[in-house]
Amino acid sequence: MHRSRGLSAALVLTISTAGLGVIATAPKASAITPPVAFTADDLPTWQTNGIVWALAQADGVVFAGGTFSAIRPPQGATGTARSAVNFAAFNAATGAPNGCQLSFTVKSGGNATVRALAVSPDRKTLYAGGYFGAVNGTPVSSLAAIDIATCKPKPSFRASFPATVRALAVTGDTVYAGGDFTTVGGQKHQRFAAVKATDGSVLPFTANADEPGRAIQLTPDGTKVVLGGDFFTVNGSNSHALAVVDAKSGAVAKSYPGFIETNSVVKAIETDATGIYTGNEGTGGGVFDGRIALNAADLGQRWRDTCLGATQALKSYKGVLYIASHAHDCSSVGEFPNGRRHHFLAEPTTGTGKLGWFPDTNDGTGEKIGPRALTVAASGSTQYLWSGGEFTTVNGAPAQSLTRFASAGDTGRPTVPVVRAASEKAGEVEVRWRASMDTDDSKLTYKVYRNGSGTPLATVQADSLLWDRPQVAIKDTSVTAGKSYSYRVTATDAAGNTSALSATATTTATARSESYPAAVLGDGAKLYWRYDDPSSPFVADSSTGNTAGVQANGPSLRQTPAAVHGASTAIGFNGTNQQVSTDVRAAQPTTYSLETWFRTTSSAGGKLIGFGDNTTAGSGKYDKHVYMTNAGKLIFGVSSGGLKTLVSTGAYNDGKWHQVVATQGSGGMALYVDGRLLKTNSVTGNANYTGFWHVGGDTLNNWPSKPTSAFFKGQLDETAVYPRVLTGTQVANHYRLASAQG
Repeated sequence: MHRSRGLSAALVLTISTAGLGVIATAPKASAITPPVAFTADDLPTWQTNGIVWALAQADGVVFAGGTFSAIRPPQGATGTARSAVNFAAFNAATGAPNGCQLSFTVKSGGNATVRALAVSPDRKTLYAGGYFGAVNGTPVSSLAAIDIATCKPKPSFRASFPATVRALAVTGDTVYAGGDFTTVGGQKHQRFAAVKATDGSVLPFTANADEPGRAIQLTPDGTKVVLGGDFFTVNGSNSHALAVVDAKSGAVAKSYPGFIETNSVVKAIETDATGIYTGNEGTGGGVFDGRIALNAADLGQRWRDTCLGATQALKSYKGVLYIASHAHDCSSVGEFPNGRRHHFLAEPTTGTGKLGWFPDTNDGTGEKIGPRALTVAASGSTQYLWSGGEFTTVNGAPAQSLTRFASAGDTGRPTVPVVRAASEKAGEVEVRWRASMDTDDSKLTYKVYRNGSGTPLATVQADSLLWDRPQVAIKDTSVTAGKSYSYRVTATDAAGNTSALSATATTTATARSESYPAAVLGDGAKLYWRYDDPSSPFVADSSTGNTAGVQANGPSLRQTPAAVHGASTAIGFNGTNQQVSTDVRAAQPTTYSLETWFRTTSSAGGKLIGFGDNTTAGSGKYDKHVYMTNAGKLIFGVSSGGLKTLVSTGAYNDGKWHQVVATQGSGGMALYVDGRLLKTNSVTGNANYTGFWHVGGDTLNNWPSKPTSAFFKGQLDETAVYPRVLTGTQVANHYRLASAQG
């Protein structure tokens, strides 16, 4: 399988085809990111009836610890449930339990739970931490050593932790622990301690923290220990949530004052040969929920991923960091805006750009966090990424608390392309489609078939991510004017999984170019929506910018009469919740022109077009917009040291088609209606944020003469965005051509 990232500007390339005269336009594919190693297709795995907090593995066996009392076969499989008290062991390849059965219990004073698991370097001993007083009846005290070969607790290991152990790290002779405890074996050791791996006796290691420890790992060279948790001090040093200490003494080797927000903690630590990675969780506003990468050599920051949605577990494998979280807002790193939760993500260990790997769970039970643990186990030549947590579904199907993904056997097919065909220029048909989605392949191959042929007319590759699905297009120049042509498209991933054929898109090759779209494109539009789309949700872009739109809540399609005379149609909005937005994040436009045609009789106003930092959800940042007041007046506004606006004197909610153009550049702002300049000012700045274009609605809170509705009720047509300032002559020409074209 091949995965890639880093969608960039559209690249026009000539491709090998079955005939002459085909040009493809697609997002440029990037091969700079290491490949994801696992499919997104979840495998049948036995389940628990509770929560899995910890995973570990050795020689093809995966150990799961948590808070549960039974395990059962996967949904739809044969077999019966069996008792499993807070622990179970599974065959990594089959997902079924093996013969190792251990019960972690406590007589009184709370409910037993296993919160941490770690395997010794020789893979002979499993260490389990949590809150429990016995293992299969053998007395222990919240930390136990299990002989893996016999599946029995080692009676010689007598570590004594009077409170919950939440994290473990193991060397050949030492077990490091973090948790809620303040003493170990009767000696003062606050939240972090070390004991001998053989008998559990307390070692001199002292790294006293003032609040609970939640994560612990050795540095790659084994000379230091990385601590994570809720704490604000370690051995008296100011170092909130993260610290590095000497592996023998516990003395602070590196503190991180002010490095992590005070309302955030470190929940997970992962290491590899060159790096140390933290997973963080925050509470309240202004939190840090993402991940930090430190260089192992100097313990300095390599990168910081500021996505919101608490991170619970990390696993570094072959240059990729796999993430268990409930990330819901990665706009701060230029990715998906605040919205639905993504419970699994992957990013390179060298940076924060997400890779094309999107299996998912629900939030589940308990704290409704979703996945909480990750490990990679091998069986033969196949690797398995296991996850445990409190989820109850995986990829939309029932699966409680355990799931796994293999390094081979990709079976998921890309989504079916949604295709449009149009002939706006003499001698050519343009076939456009929104890039498909595949949960474990971001680079897909598309084949375009014409007039029912079994031989592709064109083949093109393009990149897409779950939140970044640009338009792909080909131009068919081997057409005859007046003849009808039909097109269908398939998408195929690197494993050969192919979508069904798209619905047929049909058009008639035109004998002469349309003058209005020719003028819009000739004046440099990089977004041009004509609204001739026959079905939802894709809105095709007629420009070379390939900036497609996505409809929300079912606007009315193919409305007539349209603004431009001829066969083209308009789109209708209900004024309540319907809109069209881009889904590919764009940089702040500083020099631009907005143009759209509108028709309405509404007295509730609404936004015609604008820029905002979210897609279908209401934006938190929004300006560079044109909206209508309840009185039918038009306002063009930007945010630049306050809200700066241009307001029309007349009203335009008279049921007639009108053209509005708003421009901003080095000469300031200008507002045109029906080809005439109405207002100008000298404002050259606007709010600096990345975002998305909206048509038909988006937030308008705090803007002057705010209408009753932020959503426009009426029809829109011929929407265009230009990366330049249109001249008055160009604006007037567009207005003239729309009226004259027939």
